[in-house]
Amino acid sequence: MACADVDMNIQAEDEAQQRGPQEPAVLQYYQPTEVIPDKKGPLSDLMKKQPAVLGSLQIVSGLFSVGVGIVFAVTLPILETLFTLFRVSQLTGVLFIFSGLVSNLLFKYPALMTVSLVVNCSSIIVAVVGACLISVDLAQWTNNDKEYLKMEVLELCVLGLEVFLSATLCFWFLKEKRAKSP
Repeated sequence: MACADVDMNIQAEDEAQQRGPQEPAVLQYYQPTEVIPDKKGPLSDLMKKQPAVLGSLQIVSGLFSVGVGIVFAVTLPILETLFTLFRVSQLTGVLFIFSGLVSNLLFKYPALMTVSLVVNCSSIIVAVVGACLISVDLAQWTNNDKEYLKMEVLELCVLGLEVFLSATLCFWFLKEKRAKSP
């Protein structure tokens, strides 16, 4: 966007009265003489990477995790697996929905960057613990129903995706914090 400190008022009517009716009109147009760069807003380098997209993916994967957790909670006895006993899917899902919302709010409220960094780091920790619990469940699987086994493997893959998204956001936030500090 070009900006210039030039008077842009074109006084064509006054000049036409001074010239008279027989002289041809002079074509006037605006031409900038100096380009002034736009001011950089807070977190502008981070916003170019669009963390809101990753935050939206976190929300969607969190909703999926909560849905899978509800299916497991309704259909399996609570002591059947560690996955249902500790409500891994619901816990990670809600945490990732919250971290996605905070990541989406960064554009409007840049002061939330530290909160978003902490929430994403805690999401990674909870997801890794949940992945360990799911892995123990998969190693000790005794139920003949293969659909639940497939759903637990799918939830493990979703947890991997969520960890990847949060790790990427944490990396971007730490990079922005280092660039911001003198």
